[in-house]
Amino acid sequence: MRFTIYQESRQGGRANNEDRTTCCYSRDALLMVIADGMGGHHYGEIASQIAVQTMADVFQREARPVLADPFRFLQKGMTNAHHAITDYAARHKLKDSPRTTCVACVVQDNIAYWAHAGDSRLYLMRDDRVIAQTRDHSRIRLLIDEGMISEAQAAVHPDRNKIYSCLGSPTPPEIEFSRKTPLTHGDIVLLSTDGLWGVTSGEQMALALKGPNFLQTVPKLLADAEVKGGPHGDNLSVVAVRWEDSYVEEESSAISTMTMTQDEVTTRLEEFGRNPSYKSDLSEDEIEKAIEEIRNAIDKYNPKK
Repeated sequence: MRFTIYQESRQGGRANNEDRTTCCYSRDALLMVIADGMGGHHYGEIASQIAVQTMADVFQREARPVLADPFRFLQKGMTNAHHAITDYAARHKLKDSPRTTCVACVVQDNIAYWAHAGDSRLYLMRDDRVIAQTRDHSRIRLLIDEGMISEAQAAVHPDRNKIYSCLGSPTPPEIEFSRKTPLTHGDIVLLSTDGLWGVTSGEQMALALKGPNFLQTVPKLLADAEVKGGPHGDNLSVVAVRWEDSYVEEESSAISTMTMTQDEVTTRLEEFGRNPSYKSDLSEDEIEKAIEEIRNAIDKYNPKK
């Protein structure tokens, strides 16, 4: 595989960052995940951390070097994350379980597979256009689909942040799956939370990313969205990959997995409380305790063999 990838999460105007991202790749498979947590007193970021860490753990174990069934992997990973979050809430006797959206994409054999719960989005861009995107599991999306409000009205609607499917809720999440989607050279797969897509349309992103400077353009999209969001703007996160043909001219920014061994997996995942750019009022002891509890919750549903 050959691809160029960019991954970043920013706090925006919020007191803390409840978004989490990860990307993992083996010799022949790639995983990208974004989660947007919901819940007070750091519980939202614990929910999103459990989601991305669960998906990464399963990928590291099963991508040897490909996943046997990408759709089953996505279903199992998200379902296990959901149960781990609800188990965490039960152990802490929380009145309301922390929750998180989640969107995840697997690419192997030049085919993309994705799934989502909530309103974190995936866009597939080709030739400067959005050719596929996820459909938000939100009340606003239902109103738009029923013709009751316009896209412009949706942007300022008081219910625009209300979703009906997520991981960690008392009812099982509605996980929606894509079709098997072949990728061609130059395709861009972009995952984002609503801090980005809420102020920048998919069409605007596709046009901005059409140039050769992919690794400069994606952070600029985040920077522009941060300005548009203003002093009270939401957290904003992105994982974006530009798919490369195996035979294009070498680029210093492109990742090639051809030299990786069959059992090797590379993962980019920040541990809870370990990003110095995120503000936190938790003490070191509280962070260590949270890390241990997250690990325990995940291990219950992702037992190591």
